[in-house]
Amino acid sequence: MKQTTPPKTYRVKSFGCQMNVYDGERMGEMLAEKGMSPAPEGEDADLVVLNTCHIREKAAEKVYSDIGRLTKGKTQKVAPMIAVAGCVAQAEGEEIMTRSPAVSMVVGPQAYHRLPGMIDKAAKGIRSTDTDMPADAKFAALPQRRKSAPSAFLTIQEGCDKFCTYCVVPYTRGAEISRPYSALVDEAKRLTEAGAKEITLLGQNVSAWTGEDDKGRALGMAGLIREIAKNPDLKRIRYTTSHPADMDDELINTHGEVEKLMPYLHLPVQSGNDRILKAMNRSHTAESYLKLLERFRTARPDLALSGDFIVGFPGETEAEFEDTLKIVDAVGYAQAYSFKYSPRPGTPAATMDDQVAPEMMDERLQRLQASIRRDQQAFNDASIGKTCEVLVERKGKMDGQWLGKSPWLQSVHFTGDAAIGDIVTAELIQAGQNSLGAVLREPINT
Repeated sequence: MKQTTPPKTYRVKSFGCQMNVYDGERMGEMLAEKGMSPAPEGEDADLVVLNTCHIREKAAEKVYSDIGRLTKGKTQKVAPMIAVAGCVAQAEGEEIMTRSPAVSMVVGPQAYHRLPGMIDKAAKGIRSTDTDMPADAKFAALPQRRKSAPSAFLTIQEGCDKFCTYCVVPYTRGAEISRPYSALVDEAKRLTEAGAKEITLLGQNVSAWTGEDDKGRALGMAGLIREIAKNPDLKRIRYTTSHPADMDDELINTHGEVEKLMPYLHLPVQSGNDRILKAMNRSHTAESYLKLLERFRTARPDLALSGDFIVGFPGETEAEFEDTLKIVDAVGYAQAYSFKYSPRPGTPAATMDDQVAPEMMDERLQRLQASIRRDQQAFNDASIGKTCEVLVERKGKMDGQWLGKSPWLQSVHFTGDAAIGDIVTAELIQAGQNSLGAVLREPINT
């Protein structure tokens, strides 16, 4: 690769989970600290960072397709500098550099704090790969938060030790680590100073966070939530994604005792059948999962529930799939995410016998999603007539229209006098599948 001009503009394209969104934002902040500017909408960027996700099938091939689109019809002189980051970068490593000469750098999710130095090398014609996993060093090297949207992400934990048989996260994100308490309290404070009204605590297994407070007392995530809630400028707290094995009494109690913790819980179950759950290496049963949800609902009766489901796991029979439909019926999810099983290289499930036929997975997924849509609509319908606070996040498509989130993470639209970052009191008057209409009822609470 020939020496090139250092990039002046950048674009970060993040795919997949909310953790990737957080990582993408932090990479953008690093590039801004380096003196670069985000490329204006519709214009080419000098540097494109593909912040990838490896959860779904053919993830790597999609990355190569994106690289092709960025370079197609262009000479190397005018093509952007390309960085591949995230979990595909971690999994593929040098293979990406071998297959795609147009890529200047490959950096894993625990090493992206080294991206500025890799860009300097690329400007001199030096291609580089970094897939080390020094997670603590990464967070220590990231710039301070200086600007935030009304709703912000804060990574508190990374990695996973659960080793579900279908999942690549332990291999691409590494073992569970918890960021230090003091660093998290400080970053939460800086986020609110930068404009955040709501913070979502993130982790591959967020409820596994542990640490010590400034007096050396051991804390779980419940203690962290209580401390962050003391910030007077912070109005809302959320967290995702949790594992049923790490939901303790203290965390359950916070839902009934911490007013700023929103009445919303995302707790993946994956299947409603115990044999399949065991084959997945999930530590819960359908019954223990339902009992856990009842404990949360006892603590916070208006709790909105969300979950994750996989259909067509190897060996899943029709009767076992119907157990998943039964658990959906029993819970009544406000929303949920559902996917066809996707074999990931290197995971135990990828080599299991009795892989389910694609057409059967398609049919089951359609039935599952029909049940989820039914319950989501029912939850939204039941919200009509409620008066609640809505955090205004952006302008709508119509004149005077604003979009925001209810406490139950519903998308809400209304017209009236408001601004991004306001918290307004509104009555919910219309319910669709994915959003609700509202009218303002009280003065704006900023």
